[in-house]
Amino acid sequence: MADYVNKQVIDLKDVNEENRNKATRSVKTETHLSDGRLRLYRMAAVCLGVLCVLQVTLNISLRLAFYNRGNETEERDQLQTSCNTLTEERDQLQKERDDLMRKFSNLKQTCPEGWQQFNSSWYFLSTVKKPWKESRQDCLERGADLVIVNSEMEQEFLFGLNKRAWIGLTDSVTEGTWKWVDGTPLTTPSYWHTQQPDNGGDNPANRNEDCVELNTETWRPVKAWNDLSCLNNRYWICEKVETTP
Repeated sequence: MADYVNKQVIDLKDVNEENRNKATRSVKTETHLSDGRLRLYRMAAVCLGVLCVLQVTLNISLRLAFYNRGNETEERDQLQTSCNTLTEERDQLQKERDDLMRKFSNLKQTCPEGWQQFNSSWYFLSTVKKPWKESRQDCLERGADLVIVNSEMEQEFLFGLNKRAWIGLTDSVTEGTWKWVDGTPLTTPSYWHTQQPDNGGDNPANRNEDCVELNTETWRPVKAWNDLSCLNNRYWICEKVETTP
């Protein structure tokens, strides 16, 4: 009986030992499986993180590519616009140059040497002296007439020629009634010197002073007209008004 009990005790110990071993193996197996799953989870997390980084990098790269492409397109459009503007300006300058050359060529053809322009008229200053009537005849032969003064600017221009010269003003038809060579009466402006016209101061030696000279020697531009005998010799100024073709 004692042997039987001892045998049962030994068997029970063996069973308990085997159960403990099984439990230990089961725990080790579970632990091993848990470690494997954890590694898998970690690898999956790492892969997912890498994929996210790659996705973000790709998105940034694409945005930069589109941005650069947009900038390149905008810059190209700006350059094309600038090029078109410069081309238009060049064409406009060439047109203006051609117009100026054409006008200059026309002026050279219509106005011979010795004439000079002021505003819309051309002027010829003689190099010799003649009486008033002969001076006017020379102007008429040149397709012009003795100058008619229409403004203070023109008066100052003529004064700047620095010659005592006949202008196209006379009262030879009616004493005291001054008229220009085109028949229009003298109204304003007028640029008589002080106490002029005086018709020679009623001195017979001065003869009738029925024609007007521009005295540039000592008088101011706005006070430079003097009546003088038409028989005196003076330089003269012809005027030709420019006509629009």
